[in-house]
Amino acid sequence: MGLTSEDFVAELEAENRERLERLALRSAAGDAAETLTVPKLLRLALRNELEAAELAAVWMSDTPELDAKLALARQCGDEAKHYRWIEERLAALGVELAGFDPGAGGPSPVLAYLKTLKGTAERAAAGPFTRESLAVVRNEIFARFCEARGDAETARLYRERIQPDEQHHHDLGRRLLLKYAKTPEAQARARAAAVETLRLAEEVQELARLKAGISRAPGC
Repeated sequence: MGLTSEDFVAELEAENRERLERLALRSAAGDAAETLTVPKLLRLALRNELEAAELAAVWMSDTPELDAKLALARQCGDEAKHYRWIEERLAALGVELAGFDPGAGGPSPVLAYLKTLKGTAERAAAGPFTRESLAVVRNEIFARFCEARGDAETARLYRERIQPDEQHHHDLGRRLLLKYAKTPEAQARARAAAVETLRLAEEVQELARLKAGISRAPGC
């Protein structure tokens, strides 16, 4: 007999937590360079939010289950809202975004992978359940960085306005998994998608640290 969806989700969450703790430690390790600024990381956040909105829109277009389709619609709108909030914060910090293209360079490896997923269980596992829990972890690390740099307003933006949405997305992912990850096959695909999402996220994070000195970057 396979796992119940409740047991599967609890098991996957425990596995994710272990990997997320490792990612968090590496993201916050060492002293941030003085050249690493809040505006620089907020520009990266615009790319992350745009990719998250685009992914939700792509998945929504061919997801057959109504509850999953509406959950993705909610997420798409939220990520677009976050993009505008971050734009407003950058403007308040005196940052000019004319000519800035958040999609320059093409999709990230994480987005490219996530777009290949087809089933609702694996999409829910990789996207709302796993990627959004990663966003919650990274956003808190970023908020602490903002405070250390004397930018309490950006920290408040993340903690009070963006983080509640990200947590809600994660909770939506949990509900979808409980409903659709009921067979051993669906659970295997969901677990594999979650593992690969975090593996790619860790790889991208490490490359950014080594090549560009970027750490403490926010999620989506």
